[in-house]
Parts: sequence; structure tokens; C-alpha cells
Amino acid sequence: MSPPDLIEMTLELPHPPELVWRALTDPELLERWLLPVVNHSLEPGARFSFRAPAQPGWDGTVRCELLAIDPPHAIQWSWVVGELDTQVSFTLTPIDQGTRLTLRHTGFTPDQKQNRGGARYGWRMMLNRLQELLTTSPSR
Repeated sequence: MSPPDLIEMTLELPHPPELVWRALTDPELLERWLLPVVNHSLEPGARFSFRAPAQPGWDGTVRCELLAIDPPHAIQWSWVVGELDTQVSFTLTPIDQGTRLTLRHTGFTPDQKQNRGGARYGWRMMLNRLQELLTTSPSR
């Protein structure tokens, strides 16, 4: 079980790190598995956002800042949704069969148990979509 301030998920993908990296950094591909991205940039300090349909109590915007990048090994964003101010990172490790991808979503406070549960559910769904994207269109 992860500590209460952390979500961590690991996938072993049968794709080379460069292909997985592209799915994490190309705006067209991000839109296909995560969310549409606005003003995306791979420059440290760049501010951008992901947009989802608005829902009651949420305008649908995830506000982000690129905190760190080490192509094609790691990327880290701030991840701000309303009052939820957290960080998301992806680490890519080459393995014989392809790439080990580790997602870490950190910064949840003890009173954000429901937010953490919702984020865990959402990341499972998004990572499944990432796997589908990589499987169905590996060269795109």
C-alpha cells in the first residue's frame, strides 16, 4: 500500500522508451490518452494546462508547470486541480522487453483521501488508454 500522500503505478510496456516518451510529450498523443493540452511546452518552468469537460465544482482545467525533464527518462509536472496542488512524474526505464513506466502522483494531504481515490481511479483509466494507444498506433 502506498503512503497516504502518494499514488504509484508501474507498467511494463512492450515498446521502446522513445515511443513511450513521445506519448508522454507530444500534444497530439497526450490528447489521445490523457487530456487535450493547451500551451504545451517542454521547457522547464513552462506553464500549460489540460482541459476536460467542466463538472459541478470543477471548471475542467488542470493547471500545470513543467518542473523537470530528462529526455527520454523522466518528466515531472505540477498538477493543480482547484485546491488540490500536487505533482505528477513519469520515469521510463529500459528493460529487455521494452520500457518500465512508473507514474508517481505525490502531495496529497491526509484530508484529501477522496481526491487521492479519484486520482487513483483516473490514472488507472488513463494508463489503460496509454497502453491501448501504444498498441494500436505504435508508429504514431
